[in-house]
Amino acid sequence: MKTRYLQSVIEQDLKTKMVFLAGPRQVGKTTLAKMTAKGYSHPVYLNWDNPDHRQKIARMHWSPDADLLILDEVHKNPDWKNLVKGIWDTRTNDMHVLVTGSSRLNIFRKGGDSLSGRYRLHRLHPFSIKEYSLKSCESFQIEHDIPPELDFSIEAENLAQLLEFGGFPEPLLASNRRQWRRWKRNRFETVIREDIRDTSRVNLITKLETMGRLLNDRVCSPLSMNSLAGDLQLSPKTVKSWLSIFCENYFAYKVPPYHKSLQRALRKESKYYLWDWSVLEDQGKRFENMVASHLLKFCHFITDEYGYSLKLFYLRDTDKREVDFLMVWENNPWLTVECKSRPGGRLTPIKYFSDRLGVAKRYMVVREHGVDYLEHNSGVRVISASRFLNALV
Repeated sequence: MKTRYLQSVIEQDLKTKMVFLAGPRQVGKTTLAKMTAKGYSHPVYLNWDNPDHRQKIARMHWSPDADLLILDEVHKNPDWKNLVKGIWDTRTNDMHVLVTGSSRLNIFRKGGDSLSGRYRLHRLHPFSIKEYSLKSCESFQIEHDIPPELDFSIEAENLAQLLEFGGFPEPLLASNRRQWRRWKRNRFETVIREDIRDTSRVNLITKLETMGRLLNDRVCSPLSMNSLAGDLQLSPKTVKSWLSIFCENYFAYKVPPYHKSLQRALRKESKYYLWDWSVLEDQGKRFENMVASHLLKFCHFITDEYGYSLKLFYLRDTDKREVDFLMVWENNPWLTVECKSRPGGRLTPIKYFSDRLGVAKRYMVVREHGVDYLEHNSGVRVISASRFLNALV
């Protein structure tokens, strides 16, 4: 059983706040919650999907000695916010509360938040190279309110395994292609037929499944709503709405274009990536998607634990110059990343955008192992993914 990267953070936050643990289905939220419970004398675990547990939650009937209350899938209760608020406000001083769930833990934040000030939200991601390599994960340290210096001194050895099986615990830890195929089919159907059905009013499940499969061929590139709408025979407005539903339910996520201080930059078409990159057949897209997921995990971790704004964008202009990723720290461009299978190729776009944005940290991340050198003309550090990604979370 591997210690997840958020465990120590959650244990610390539970001392003062209620903790919400969100993330994709089957990413390990329940397992992490139960591992956290081992640090308590009288933990109580209640799952809304269990009829007996549901009654206990609704009536607030659990052991008076409980020092940790874990509420799993409670977001399936339509009035769950008020229920959780009541539990928190009437708890004993020595009882801590951990709430786990997926889409609705994020969706409700878009409306009025009656739980404001009572909780900390953490988003659990699939395994990354660093987390999978280590037996335990130490918290990433940031000092002096400036972006951290990334440590590229260690090159991980498990890039191929993570690239093939993805970062979700069950298929990755098994590393068996038969189990992986069965798992990915089940996850796709469950996300579409259960999660999305439960959190939206969409009733065209067949078209939703078609759209989910079409996304596989459209990741890693600016997505044309009109083109996708034409293929599905839907309106662009409907397609945009459904894409939001896919993102809210942790099937896909959006990386928007960055255009501040850039002339002729794209402003509308975002790129989309999948939470499970292992389903992509194209090896180039799978590699880029894996890098994107590592960068997004780093952004969410810095934002959720430290409160800094760290966001992920891509760069492209009307002259078709493009850089895969730009990370922006507190509204200031911080580092640029281009993904390639092997060293070589044009470095002009990354130099062009980095110079104009004042970005000194510029990287070409390559799939090939054992690469690390500085291309002096452009200022780009060409580095293997197993070394670069291992410097994140």
